[in-house]
Amino acid sequence: MKHLLGLVAVFVLAAVASAPVFAQENPALGTWKLNVEKSKFVGAPAPKELTRTLEADGDSVKYTFTGVGADGSALSYGFTVKYGAGEAPVTGSAPGGFDKIAIKKVSAHVYEATQYRDGKVNGGGKVVVSKDGKVTTVTLKGTTADGKASSTTSVYDKQ
Repeated sequence: MKHLLGLVAVFVLAAVASAPVFAQENPALGTWKLNVEKSKFVGAPAPKELTRTLEADGDSVKYTFTGVGADGSALSYGFTVKYGAGEAPVTGSAPGGFDKIAIKKVSAHVYEATQYRDGKVNGGGKVVVSKDGKVTTVTLKGTTADGKASSTTSVYDKQ
């Protein structure tokens, strides 16, 4: 019985210890709030507010976005993606109208994203998490839902 209890204790400790390790491997995990003042939107209206939440989901990452658009409408969209594994469907109404996304991990703090609309690439860019893990900068270029060119630099602060 003591041996069994010891084994259970080892498994529990291993599970608890592995959570911080995964978080260190992906500093992008957590809740991030858009810093509208530090962000730049060209060809697309800036949202009034936007929160992005990234959660580990097995070997994938679940992205959830909620906020308020420039026109006061509610923003809510998301996706679950496995880095480097191809396109993932987007649920909700993403700005720019993209309906699929692919993300690959370039390094511990850098990711590249490609957005798709109706089976064609309509944008993409780079995500950089600061070395201290407190700021994420998302730089994207693409087209809006009505076909106009846009570029954004969104700066998010960790919550």
